[in-house]
Amino acid sequence: MEDLKILYEDNHIIVVVKKPGIPTQGDKTGDKDMLTIVKEYIKVKYNKPGNVYLGLVHRLDRMVGGVMVFAKTSKAASRISEYIRQKNVKKRYLAVVNGTLPVSDQKVELRNYLVKNERLNMSRVVDSTTKGSKEAILEYKVLKNFTYNGKDYSLVDIDLHTGRHHQIRLQFANIGHPLYGDVKYGQKVNKVGQNLALFSYYLSFFHPTKDEYLEFEFKPNELEKRDKIWDVIK
Repeated sequence: MEDLKILYEDNHIIVVVKKPGIPTQGDKTGDKDMLTIVKEYIKVKYNKPGNVYLGLVHRLDRMVGGVMVFAKTSKAASRISEYIRQKNVKKRYLAVVNGTLPVSDQKVELRNYLVKNERLNMSRVVDSTTKGSKEAILEYKVLKNFTYNGKDYSLVDIDLHTGRHHQIRLQFANIGHPLYGDVKYGQKVNKVGQNLALFSYYLSFFHPTKDEYLEFEFKPNELEKRDKIWDVIK
């Protein structure tokens, strides 16, 4: 069974850390995915016969690591999905972007309209009148500037307000600061083994069956195997 970092578990939910490079659910590559990994953990730990129920209520892109919650009951899945629709689930990300952005305690808002190209699995910024476009909103705060391997970067804390396809990657590329490791949206050179520097480090929501607000935080520099770029957090 895969090594699994568990932040919280009870009868209704399980909160885990997804490592970069692992799909959230099965895809055409056939690589082991988080949904399968967590199901196998539950099956072995509780000696469950047959299929294990596990509700997938949100996703992270394959290249993105971070905190995820899975539902262990259909009631929990339904309620957390509703919280997400009502925007009552809060997610925050850390990212390293190319270039220097001014450090400030003030948040900066990025607001664009995006449309997804299914064939290319990419999105692009368009006018609000474009057919199929969806509004994408985030706020970010620049935590620090630094130099790594002779190049300038900025560490940013992102408050995601909408969950559009490749939203964070595209919106920062659109302002001329693509994410470290993101060849799809603007970084020209990608070292072998270099991960995308985007990590969902914070997740909070109401427990689906208890009168309790849950908050979870796990930062990328806490990963045992990580891109050295994240050592800037220390």
